Amino acid sequence: MKKNLSALGFMSGTSGDGVDSSVISSDGKESILIKFNRFDPYPLNLSNKIHRIKEKISEIQDLLKYNSDIDELEREITDFHADLAIKISEQINFDLIGFHGHTIYHNADKKITKQIGIGGNLSKKTHKTVVYDFRQNDIKNGGEGAPLTPIYHLALVKELFKENKVKIPISILNIGGIANITEIDKNFKIASRDIGPGNCLIDKWIRKNSKEFFDKDGNYAKKGKTDKFIFDQYMDNYYYSKINSKRSLDTNDFDISFAKGLTLDNGTTTITDITSELLSKKIGNYNIYVCGGGRKNKYLINSLKNKIQNKVYSIDDLNIDGDFIESQAFAFLAIRSYLGLPNSFPSTTNCKTPTVGGTVVKILD
Repeated sequence: MKKNLSALGFMSGTSGDGVDSSVISSDGKESILIKFNRFDPYPLNLSNKIHRIKEKISEIQDLLKYNSDIDELEREITDFHADLAIKISEQINFDLIGFHGHTIYHNADKKITKQIGIGGNLSKKTHKTVVYDFRQNDIKNGGEGAPLTPIYHLALVKELFKENKVKIPISILNIGGIANITEIDKNFKIASRDIGPGNCLIDKWIRKNSKEFFDKDGNYAKKGKTDKFIFDQYMDNYYYSKINSKRSLDTNDFDISFAKGLTLDNGTTTITDITSELLSKKIGNYNIYVCGGGRKNKYLINSLKNKIQNKVYSIDDLNIDGDFIESQAFAFLAIRSYLGLPNSFPSTTNCKTPTVGGTVVKILD
């Protein structure tokens, strides 16, 4: 029997607030041991730079227009991850690094994605084998490049099922900047898709209209009232023309101009209710375990519960920290890539055949 590999997984999400790090041990199939989790915030100037550049890039040509700014940001983000990996290696050993980088542009229709992060530099600085740029192979094979975490969701559910902690069928709902769902049927077959905005609309509104970065616990949404006219108009004019026709989504697919003129509280409530309405329309019939930062927004979760018949739980109820599912997933994906196992499938990203994702950079001196 092959021995398990240990991998450090990094996740820098659309919130741009910092990096989630996890170390897991796995055979890349079903055996998973979660060994380490931590979060490190970006310096404020780096976080602001991420958002500033991300907001400039709305079209493909912007990638060329702001090429020098992107290159500078890419070096800074890579250096931050390298310093972090070195610190973590002093606490716990690992064989590989799964480097998500930071997604600054993703267009499923045009099959173009841009994840910044220099795998070669990270490998050289850390003296570790690095797997990065996880989306490109999937896109080249006809896929949409996202979501990539379902194969980890499946492995985690199998582990929990063996321990009699969950029943199947089951859904894992990840509410990050974009929300995606993994549905696992009674035969352990998976299907996944992006289903709408997660935190991105709410976060954009909060950042623009306050000194905060997000609506902690949904406290602003609790104080406001939904503008019914704006809510109905958005659903009629936006959902049915765009969201309902797309699978893989990006934060650039959404803007907050429709809420212009609303107070901070009323705008937050309206946007949060729109978010839960969009998600409710794409959720199937299985019981749901929620992970990602959005699970902490009590107003959002309660609003979602009121719109669907499913039982909705937090994945934390299973003694798993829901903040680190994606960083664990990229550790798992790195192990699978290294072993030549596929990370994406026709039922998860619409790729033509199961696809081994990621570029592997062996240890560089």
